[in-house]
Amino acid sequence: MPMIDVYAAKGTIKDRKALAQDLAQAIMRWEKVPVIPFFSDNTAAFVHELDADAFSTAGGGNDHVRVTVTTNAGALDREQQLGLVREVSELVAAAAGDPSLAERTWVALTEAVPGGWGIGGHAYTNEEIVQHVRELLGKA
Repeated sequence: MPMIDVYAAKGTIKDRKALAQDLAQAIMRWEKVPVIPFFSDNTAAFVHELDADAFSTAGGGNDHVRVTVTTNAGALDREQQLGLVREVSELVAAAAGDPSLAERTWVALTEAVPGGWGIGGHAYTNEEIVQHVRELLGKA
């Protein structure tokens, strides 16, 4: 299941839980997965607040936000990557009340290795996730 981590200076994000939920829902939309508990209960975002002196650009700036999105391999085609990065940046900026933050939000898209999705003590492969969802939807 997709996992999202947001790293920002303390006080940047006004409502962390709302942002986390918005981001989790966004990745589900971009991945085009069915809205079923298997996905909605296991797709999550975490907002980490850092002291302002805990990070810096090479030029000394610390007014950026870093977002890491981990998906299963091949979950997003190029159009989905572009759309997701744009939406994540916009959601972060809106949650901070600073439209210019979209330009200072870095989004790293990463893919889990096969067997890299641990849910309920089981390391799922992409194929196992697909099969499990088919069973849940009665399409196995």
